[in-house]
Amino acid sequence: MRLIKKNIDRGSSGELKLEPEEQEDMWHAYNLIAVGDSLRASTVRKVVQTTDTGSSTTTKKRMTLTIEVVSVDYDSVACALRVKGRTIEENEFVKKGSYHTLDLELHNAFTLQKHEWDSIALDRVDMACNPAHQADVAAIVMHEGLANLCLITEHLTIHRQKIEHTIPRKRKGLCAQHDRGMEKFFDSIISAILKHINFQIVKAVIIASPGFIKDQFYQYMLNKATRDDERHLLDNRNKFILLHSSNGFKHALTEILQDPLVLNRLSDTKAAEEMKLLDQFMHLLNDEPDKAYYGLEVVEKANQSQAIEYLLITDELFRNIDFTKRRRYVQLVDSIKESGGIVRLFSSMHASGERLGQLTGIAAILRFPMPDLDLNDEHHHHHEIHDEQYDFNNGNLQPNPNRPNHNFDNTNDDDDNDDNDDDDDDDEQSTNNDRTLKETRAEASAW
Repeated sequence: MRLIKKNIDRGSSGELKLEPEEQEDMWHAYNLIAVGDSLRASTVRKVVQTTDTGSSTTTKKRMTLTIEVVSVDYDSVACALRVKGRTIEENEFVKKGSYHTLDLELHNAFTLQKHEWDSIALDRVDMACNPAHQADVAAIVMHEGLANLCLITEHLTIHRQKIEHTIPRKRKGLCAQHDRGMEKFFDSIISAILKHINFQIVKAVIIASPGFIKDQFYQYMLNKATRDDERHLLDNRNKFILLHSSNGFKHALTEILQDPLVLNRLSDTKAAEEMKLLDQFMHLLNDEPDKAYYGLEVVEKANQSQAIEYLLITDELFRNIDFTKRRRYVQLVDSIKESGGIVRLFSSMHASGERLGQLTGIAAILRFPMPDLDLNDEHHHHHEIHDEQYDFNNGNLQPNPNRPNHNFDNTNDDDDNDDNDDDDDDDEQSTNNDRTLKETRAEASAW
């Protein structure tokens, strides 16, 4: 992201002008633009002009519109951003007060004005404009006939290319057709690697597959690179990591990034740091539950005692359209930083951010145990995920099949329990809601 103009002060109104230069910049813009902001950008609109004779002509004209943001939509596949709003400045061709959608594009600058630039927004600008924050990990997951190449940046996973080839089955006397099909498949993967991976930036390239396909591909790649004197591959052969995956679909990246071998190899990348920190929290939740808590209210209570060593929070929470709620998150982050705590902002586009999102999107590792921190009020349990629904074994958050599914609205879909409105059942439900977080954690560990 290129910063063209900046006219803002921390905690006050102002504007800045930015130009997205890479796909990841669209993700930063999505996290910056909020409902109620003013956005100015160039766009193309159809203009109908009527002549004196009554005939009309339609032409496309490029113009600059300023809108008050109503909604922001991000397409993670195309890395495209569409911002809808109401025009707030006069324009020769567009009426003030009419609704329009601005499609933000790469290399087209936009100006963003906010009534208040808080610390989270300003940190996001600094982060986006730092050229060091680029993709440092590449991954190719594959099985026979299918491969997906992704770049893992500090903030999101970008799907660069899907490679599909029909591979003839191995039959007696027809192995040559199968081998030729695999060679074409491997050649396409090599072409994708050379096209999309910048080895000057990327620190590691993960190749993962079930069985021995990854090993066959790696050896084929080195042999071909030697024949063709492809120095990009030969000089960076030490960056390749061969791992097992269950399949070649994109979601296999989640299991790969949880592998301890990967975390050790990628120890200096943000994605690995996030996964390690989240695993540390999950283990504490089992082994030392008085030092691990999640949920906004209980984390705020821990912060009152300056007990938070690490705050884990997803960027999705700061996209809350409720300005008061967002301010509450911002104040919590600022307070923890002032007391010496470390704040880790997890991207909801990473596997680690998705896992944290299952735990309300906010969690804390404490400096010292606080056994009396449990909140017993109904509001706390109404909004948080019940621990008893999940299995925390091996640091993984999975639905526990041995436990009932507690809905947040405390309704019961079982036809045999239609008498939930009775006083006795209400009392029983209230008792369940008032169970302490500590008790449910203890049960989760026992399971």
